[in-house]
Amino acid sequence: MDTKKFRVESDSVGEKNVPIDAYYGVNSLRAAENFTITGRRMYSAQIISLAQIKKAAAMSNHKAGLLSDEVKDAIIQACDEIMDGKLHDQFICDPIQGGAGTSGNMNANEVIANRANEILGGKLGAYDKVHPNDHVNMGQSTNDVFPTSGKLAALKLVPRAIDELKKLYDVLLDKSKEFDDIIKMGRTQMQDAVPIRLGQEFHAYSSAVKRDITRIEKAFDELKTINMGASAIGTGINVDTVYFDEIVPAISKVTGIELRQAEDLVDGTQHVECFVVASSALKTAAVSLSKMANDLRLMSSGPRTGFGEINLPPRQNGSSIMPGKINPVIPEVMSQVAFNIIGNDMTITMAAEGGQLELNAFEPVIFYNLFESIETLANGVETFRENCVVGITANRERCKSLVDNSVGVITAIVPHVGYKAAAKIADKAIASGEPVRELVLKEGLLSEKELDEILDAFAMTEPGIAAKHLLDE
Repeated sequence: MDTKKFRVESDSVGEKNVPIDAYYGVNSLRAAENFTITGRRMYSAQIISLAQIKKAAAMSNHKAGLLSDEVKDAIIQACDEIMDGKLHDQFICDPIQGGAGTSGNMNANEVIANRANEILGGKLGAYDKVHPNDHVNMGQSTNDVFPTSGKLAALKLVPRAIDELKKLYDVLLDKSKEFDDIIKMGRTQMQDAVPIRLGQEFHAYSSAVKRDITRIEKAFDELKTINMGASAIGTGINVDTVYFDEIVPAISKVTGIELRQAEDLVDGTQHVECFVVASSALKTAAVSLSKMANDLRLMSSGPRTGFGEINLPPRQNGSSIMPGKINPVIPEVMSQVAFNIIGNDMTITMAAEGGQLELNAFEPVIFYNLFESIETLANGVETFRENCVVGITANRERCKSLVDNSVGVITAIVPHVGYKAAAKIADKAIASGEPVRELVLKEGLLSEKELDEILDAFAMTEPGIAAKHLLDE
């Protein structure tokens, strides 16, 4: 082994060779070797959040008189560099890791300490001027740092998802206006029901998305309550009182996010159901979006033998064997995103349930899945909107034809002839294929003028029409 390429560092397990130019240290390297799980690194948003916490901690410990100006300034400079995107390649831990996030926290401590030492003229791995535990981690524990970093990262990631949902809401609202005069057949349990306006269907989709936005915003607001100052188990061991009072306001200042310190820090350290709430809100949005995607696939099915009521923008060839086949690939991918988010939610739920006593050890997998859910939701909604919804067109004549030939319009006649007589007409229409209108006239149940009013398709999509007619009689 070429000793010129390595330095020797030691920990409680023993000595280990660390690459001589690495800003990470022995703890990070052991973690990288122990946890080769996903083949990925921690999200940049969480790396930046760890640096922000360490910067705020240095500021708070300095105010408490526990760090010198020189050490504080070096730590802050190192943190600022990481917050600017530098040294992220030195965060070598897999996002799914044992130890409740200790590996991720120590990776941050070691990178910041080594860079701070370098700033002060020291050597990497010496830790003589700035120590990962004694200085960078002062007043902290993985058990308050790591969950806080996860909350901050989620709060940084979710605005884009919310923004994409808001854009989708606007497009759906525009479509509802564009399609408001198009009458189509409504369906329940995949069978003909009564007429509905295509615009009403799209307005319903926009209403669901609007609720999802509100739900996500409310759920993620819970993540603004953090347990910094709790130290190991919520009792604040080794935490200076000045630091305790300063740390949360300092993190708020560094991040620009208005944070709250948990009222019960033992509770704030033990319980992580806030992540279940956040994940559940994402899952609920995913369910709504997948249902919408299902509807679009059905309404666009065909083009000759399906519903054929709407057209989705063609995006790519749908078959390697069938010429001219175009598949609804964008709604399909939206549903796949939803399936993945739903699966992530189950993982998050079980990981939150799996905590014991004073700590939940499974936050790493919670964050890995939560971040993925946020990011894929944003990406999925973006392509759903841009490559599908915004370009949807309606087949007006097809929609009209299906309404005209449907037995479902018989429902509008019930208040005028009674359920039993209407049911007989429906049965005859189904058996013979004759239009409902012709059968009603043939039976002499209503006049042509009355039918013109009753079977006004637009009137059938608004409440109160039948009741008003009965009152007029």
